[in-house]
Amino acid sequence: MSGTVPGPDGRPRCRWSSAAPEFFAYHDQEWGFPVADDIRLFEKICLESFQSGLSWRTILAKRENFRDAFEGFDFRKVALFDETDVERLLANPGIVRHRGKIEAVINNARRACELVDAEGSLAAFLWRFEPQNEDAAPQSRSVSPASEKLAKALRKRGWKFVGPTTVYAFMQAMGLVNDHAKGCVIRSEVDEARNAFHYPGAS
Repeated sequence: MSGTVPGPDGRPRCRWSSAAPEFFAYHDQEWGFPVADDIRLFEKICLESFQSGLSWRTILAKRENFRDAFEGFDFRKVALFDETDVERLLANPGIVRHRGKIEAVINNARRACELVDAEGSLAAFLWRFEPQNEDAAPQSRSVSPASEKLAKALRKRGWKFVGPTTVYAFMQAMGLVNDHAKGCVIRSEVDEARNAFHYPGAS
């Protein structure tokens, strides 16, 4: 089976992008492009944890609601949330109302603050786990040695809901790997963006 399907313009895209109309824009403009912004990185790892057991379409449809509910995923603000905020979020029909995941976001915001204080930025820490010499066909797996290492490192620092599968999906989306299918028109664009990427913490 081919790893691509024709997109709206007739050019090939990753097959998964045709699963819902809104996926094409996400696929073409976001998925796989390297990200160094701490807020976007924190948002994505939180949304991936919310997606666990659900579809990405569900999360993408609610993304703006999540942003409103979690102060734009500014982790320094979310770190100040308390039990009152947990109850408020559990009553919010616009997000996924799962106590464990909501509490994990608050916990992880506090851990993110600690990590930034220790490492300078989330990006500088996370990009250290960019895979090196991992040879696997695009979209052929849901976990990798690098995602296992990053998940282990985050859990050691007290993060929650960051298993290796969740972390691998995060790495795919934030450009730590280029997992666009061979033949996908966006794959070369992501390669170019990765080649031009200024690594966090690099001089």
